[in-house]
Amino acid sequence: MMTQKQKTLTIYAFPLALLSIPLLGNLFSKEVNWSGSDFLIAGALLFTTAFLINLVRNRIKKQNQKVLIVIFILLALALIWLELAVGIFGSPFAGN
Repeated sequence: MMTQKQKTLTIYAFPLALLSIPLLGNLFSKEVNWSGSDFLIAGALLFTTAFLINLVRNRIKKQNQKVLIVIFILLALALIWLELAVGIFGSPFAGN
C-alpha cells in the first residue's frame, strides 16, 4: 500500500517521465525538434494537470466525483495539447 506522500510524489514524477521522452528524442534523433519553449509549455500543461489531479484527490471525498473530475481534467489537457500540436479548432495558438 502506498502512503499519501508516495502517491503525491508519483503524481508529480509522471510529468517528468513524460517530458524525458521528447528530451531523449531531441538528443538522439534529428526527427524530434522541440525548442525550449516547447518544453516550457508542455511542462506547464503537465504540471498544472498533476497539481489539479492532486488537488481533486485530496479535497473531494466521493469516489465517483473524483473520477469524473479527473476525467474532465485529462480531457481538457488532451484538447489543449491537440490544439497546440495540430490546430483542431483553428485558434491562433495552433501555430499556423
